[in-house]
Amino acid sequence: MTPGTLARVTDAARVRTSRRDRVRDGLRHAHNWWQLARFTAVGASGYAVNLLTFTVCVHLLGVDYRLAAVAAFLVAVTNNFWWNRHWTFDAGEGHAGRQAVRFLIVSVAAFVVNLVLLEVLVSAAGLAEVPAQAIAVAAATPCNFIGNKLWTFDG
Repeated sequence: MTPGTLARVTDAARVRTSRRDRVRDGLRHAHNWWQLARFTAVGASGYAVNLLTFTVCVHLLGVDYRLAAVAAFLVAVTNNFWWNRHWTFDAGEGHAGRQAVRFLIVSVAAFVVNLVLLEVLVSAAGLAEVPAQAIAVAAATPCNFIGNKLWTFDG
């Protein structure tokens, strides 16, 4: 193994270890638990906004459930970014554009999980659209918190 290769392997191991240590250490601080509680409250409001928007689109406007899910996502992600930036992570001093791009990337990843689950629940399992969306959103939430905590808002 060349010295350059060894250095890269060592750096990669250090990054993995530091992330693991960061998560483990983070579990020990009350501040992080309060932050999770705030994230959950914001998520609950976003969940309600998502389902309300989805329901209006599907039942009042007659929009296809897949397009309704996109509309619901866009409305909810805007709501959640503002509240998470200013209240959950108190990251208002950070660069809003950078945070918004990262927040959107994390949210889109969670939304892809949401959309796949929604399609499976509606098409394969025969579940009604609104309950299927409720389950899909709840199932996609954990990756959202971790991505936003460790990457979007750096903190």
